[in-house]
Parts: sequence; structure tokens; C-alpha cells
Amino acid sequence: MRTSNHLIGLLNFLTFVLSIPILAGGIWLSSKANSTECLRFLQWPLIIIGVAIMVVSLAGFAGACYRNTFLMWLYLFVMFFVIVALIVFIVFAYAVTDKGSGRTVPSRAYLDYYLQDYSGWLKDRVAEESYWGKISSCIRDSKVCKKMGRTVGGVPESVEMFSLRKLSPIESGCCKPPTDCGFVYQNETLWTGVDGMMPINPDCTKWNNDQAELCYNCDSCKAGVLASLKRSWRKVSVINIVVLIILVIAYVIGIAAFRNNRRIDNEEASGEARMEKARPSWIHS
Repeated sequence: MRTSNHLIGLLNFLTFVLSIPILAGGIWLSSKANSTECLRFLQWPLIIIGVAIMVVSLAGFAGACYRNTFLMWLYLFVMFFVIVALIVFIVFAYAVTDKGSGRTVPSRAYLDYYLQDYSGWLKDRVAEESYWGKISSCIRDSKVCKKMGRTVGGVPESVEMFSLRKLSPIESGCCKPPTDCGFVYQNETLWTGVDGMMPINPDCTKWNNDQAELCYNCDSCKAGVLASLKRSWRKVSVINIVVLIILVIAYVIGIAAFRNNRRIDNEEASGEARMEKARPSWIHS
């Protein structure tokens, strides 16, 4: 009779536990937003969904364990919108990070990034001049390029050693010029041009050895931010999909538990009514 209640209670406890990784994923995105990627609005939907799942799971757990019809109804009502919101978030995350990836470079372990390889709303958002000013300033303040520096025996690492490094998208896009510029390596963030060489990439003219400038205004830097976002969002989306599947299962069983509770309540009410009618009249008097 109460198997569904026990099962929904167990599933909601599991969902509550799984809401912790969702919340942690939002906090992780927030920490990256404050350090390297510098987009501070993308993590909030995930944090809100994580908190909502946590609260709703507690309500569903209490409703199933104590056979509280109101809590079960509230659980089903709110969980429907949470599931819809999570589906929308997952679809949105994959849609805005669908296109674009780094290009391999001959004799290099790192990738180069080009803004024209990306498209859609997120690209337009990042490339917007007023918004990019805030992002580039944040990247500059994070000192991600300064942290790239390595020395061997007191001197900068050689170009051969640098070529073997697996740079992050932001390090590759913002802290060095694109490889097709043909600049000569001095150290990780100091490159010199070749006289008489005509640049084929507009970013070549935007590169500046001033450590406060580098390639922060390059399209490659914007592409690096997009690539970094894609990595982060895809990692978080895997967790979201697993939680979504469990939420749907819990929701279906929750409907069964809700109907079970109402049926038991109706049977108990009708049973009490029958007992009341069956009592002798002298008892009432």
C-alpha cells in the first residue's frame, strides 16, 4: 500500500543529495566567472535551480514519509516547473555552445582560436563592445597571462618547450598572438614581428607587447573565452542531465504516491463514516 511512498521518499533523498552537485556546479561557474571567464550572469540560473531542487526534494520527502497530501501536491506542482526550467537550461547551454572549437597548429600542443568559428547569441553577447570591455578588464585583473611565465635556469623557457605546453583557451587566445602572425617568440607574453611580413590575420595588428594590452582586444581572446565557456558548460550539463533523469523518475513515482495518499485518505474517511452510522442510537444519546 505504501511502497510508492517509501520509494518517493528514497528518490527525493537521492535528489536532494544530487542537488548538491548542481549547486556546486553553479558555484564553480561563479568562481570561474570571477577569475578567468569573467561572465557573471550565466551561473545564476544553475544556482537557483539547485536551491529549488533542494527545497522541493525536502518537501517531497516529508510529504511521502508523513503521507501529507498538501506537501505532496506542493511537491508535484513546483517540481513540474523545476523540471521544465532544467530542461530549458540544458537545451540553452548546448544551443549557445554548439559551434566552435580550437584549431590545431602544426608542431604545437596548444590550439589557436578564431572568433569566426563561433556563432549565435553567446558570441554576440561576448563580442559586444561595451560588454567585452568589462570581460577583458576582468581577464587582465585576473593576471592569467602573468601566471603563464616559466623560467629554466633563470631564463624564460625556450620556444620548443613553450610549443609543447597545453595552454588553456584564454591563455592561447589572450596572452599570445595567433600563430599565423609569424611573430618571433621571446617569452610567453613577449613576441616580435618580422619586418616586411604582411599580416593575414587582423589580430596581428592588435597584438601589443605592453603587458597591460597583449591580445586582450583580439578576436582570438573573445574566441578563447567562448571556448572556455563551452568546456565549463558541457561539464556541468552532464551532471544536469543525470539529475534531470532522476527528477523525471521521481516525479512519475510522486504522482503515484500522491494518488495513493488520496485513495487511503478517502478510504479512511469512508470507513469512519460507516463506523459512525453503525453505532447504536443509544450511544449518540
